[in-house]
Amino acid sequence: MSGRLVVCPTPIGNLEDVTLRVLSALREADVIACEDTRRTRVLLERYGASGELVPYHEHNERRQAAELVERMRRGGTVALVSDAGMPLVSDPGYVLVRACVAAGVAVEVLPGPSAALAALVASALPA
Repeated sequence: MSGRLVVCPTPIGNLEDVTLRVLSALREADVIACEDTRRTRVLLERYGASGELVPYHEHNERRQAAELVERMRRGGTVALVSDAGMPLVSDPGYVLVRACVAAGVAVEVLPGPSAALAALVASALPA
């Protein structure tokens, strides 16, 4: 049985901006890899979700990526979140996604908030 990685964007500034799909993914994940467990715990507690939180940040991502890929190869589902916004965009995650692709582990990316798009809309420039 093969597991998967679900890349989950988190709200930028307002916890009510989280999507239903992200909440579902966080509730269903066997483990949640997060930049800061304290910040992710606030989001999970707000919506009654729980799960095993594993620190995943720039100081441990190479070691953690190998361990997380092994869990997924054994059938586990890992949700990847950053403190705010989309993982991999100025946040950790690249090493884990590359390791999943190399190991043949499925990667699902959920849509979500984009600071760049919000700034473009707020600028009133023609898009």
